[in-house]
Amino acid sequence: MTPWEITKALAADSSRKAKEAIVEAALADPDASTFFEGAKLCYDSLITFGVKQVPEKLINGGQGFPWKAFVELANSLRNRELTGHDARDAIQLAMDCATQDQWNFWYRPILIKDLRCGLTENTINSVLKKANRDDLIIPVFTCQLAKDGTDHPKHMTGKKQISNKLDGSRVLTIVYPSGAVDQFSRNGKELLNFEKIKSQMSETCDHFDEPMVFDGEIMSGSFQDLMKQMHRKTDVQTDDVVLYLFDIIPLKDFNLGICNTDQTTRSETLKKWHEKWKDVIPNVKVLDDEIVDLDTPEGKSRFNEINTIAIAEGLEGIMVKTPNGAYQCKRTHDWLKIKPTISVDLTIVGVEEGTGKNVGKLGSLVCEGEDSGRVISVNVGSGLTDQQREEFWNYKDDLFGRIVEVEADAITMNQDLTYSLRFPRYKRFRGFEPGEKI
Repeated sequence: MTPWEITKALAADSSRKAKEAIVEAALADPDASTFFEGAKLCYDSLITFGVKQVPEKLINGGQGFPWKAFVELANSLRNRELTGHDARDAIQLAMDCATQDQWNFWYRPILIKDLRCGLTENTINSVLKKANRDDLIIPVFTCQLAKDGTDHPKHMTGKKQISNKLDGSRVLTIVYPSGAVDQFSRNGKELLNFEKIKSQMSETCDHFDEPMVFDGEIMSGSFQDLMKQMHRKTDVQTDDVVLYLFDIIPLKDFNLGICNTDQTTRSETLKKWHEKWKDVIPNVKVLDDEIVDLDTPEGKSRFNEINTIAIAEGLEGIMVKTPNGAYQCKRTHDWLKIKPTISVDLTIVGVEEGTGKNVGKLGSLVCEGEDSGRVISVNVGSGLTDQQREEFWNYKDDLFGRIVEVEADAITMNQDLTYSLRFPRYKRFRGFEPGEKI
């Protein structure tokens, strides 16, 4: 099978087992070997092509575009040897040469970083691991995540680095010595709409002699406004955004999944970098922090004071970090989050119409999901504006499978030993498509 025949077969069957069987067959087929090369180009988040729009081929025609020629094109885009109009023209030429299926179901999906067939890198890697083909494994993009401090009180002791937890969107910025800058969401989706910040970060490229990953949170006037702009293809308005940085590690360590340099040293490195370049990066700040000893009365008092201020200022909470902790690309006790309320990400599995003044509008979202091993099922009817109830009901069929962040006071146990939420409130969608989490 050709690679594009494989992607069409994958798209035609939604079963995970069926998709695994198709990938297994491709692995055994010598004619399909380029499928795995293309899959890596597509799914490896750190491989970027710097293009926002890639056209579909609307009419059949073209003698075919060789894989070797496409790899050369992809590498030129990846290395930014082709940019702007030159990139657009090269892509157009490749599309003209390719057949319609070859372009629409193979080459174009690679360039837009989405094979659009319901396949994930985890599914591919699962098949490859079973077949002992580690040489084809696709790197999975992960960053350090925090655990809930209220669930781990034994780790809330000793000296800790305390900072505010911002209500923005996580952004990983990679700055290369060449001046190239890439940005990603926490799940590895490339971000192309913060050119002002990328341009400013590029000015600092000669500070380090190796590629560096800057970890931070990007903020705008409101979270919803920010989310609307993050992935727009036209009329992008992000000049007012500010990137608040809180960590820095070498790219080579990020790729390994761990940086053993301690938190204190990393924070000091970041602050010294910012102090040198602050005049040329006005849209980039470093988040303030302080060391508090939670084993002393004075430290506990200061911690409570910081937490009270965070709540009063409407922040999402505070972060509690271990000063000698490493940066690990996983959820870890070295980072703890303290929130005035809890929030969980659940999947919408149903909708219910409202009553009274909400007849003909959304009454509640029926949500399910898992948090820390607890299966949660809950109807979320609070936190929705009248406008949202009307808009969501108008496209209710599109809500199924979407991930929604629900805020609540606590997780409670039902009589049937399942879990629910106390005073659940809709906060926001976590993505734009079913199953997507940003």
